[in-house]
Amino acid sequence: MAADVILQTYLIVMFGYSIEVVLTALVIAFLVVIRLLTKSAISRALRKFNFSYQRRRVTLKLINFIGGLLAIFLILSIWGVDKKDLFLFISSIVTVLGIAFFAQWSLLSNISAGLILFFNHPLKLGDTVKVLDKDYPIEGEIKDIGYYFVHIETLEGEKLTIPNSILLQKVVQVK
Repeated sequence: MAADVILQTYLIVMFGYSIEVVLTALVIAFLVVIRLLTKSAISRALRKFNFSYQRRRVTLKLINFIGGLLAIFLILSIWGVDKKDLFLFISSIVTVLGIAFFAQWSLLSNISAGLILFFNHPLKLGDTVKVLDKDYPIEGEIKDIGYYFVHIETLEGEKLTIPNSILLQKVVQVK
């Protein structure tokens, strides 16, 4: 307790800022260092298991997203957000995500579908696919699988974006 008070007083005197600002800066610096360290470690591990470059890229996006969320929660706790309020916020987010798995019309369903496409679908970046839709069939190469859309470049050079939830619902032929 006394050491905390001494450290807090020292930081306020030395930097002229409140302890929350200093600790927030430390969390952000720690996040940057951790991202740099985990990027190379994850890339090595995924290369060892023969994942393609595209899968490594999407995995790193997901890891960075999770790290960002953890940093946000740490910063919120530094700034004194009550744990009850934080728990209420997290449970609300989980509820919305649960609804997103079933609500086909929402943007959250695209995020959920993007995760399903990444982990449980044979699609990967660089594949040539044909979306079998009777009104508007699409054939092309998958350029990116984002949080909301799959980006496809057709054989004619057109760049199309298809919502993840639509791609998950359609029959897709991987060539």
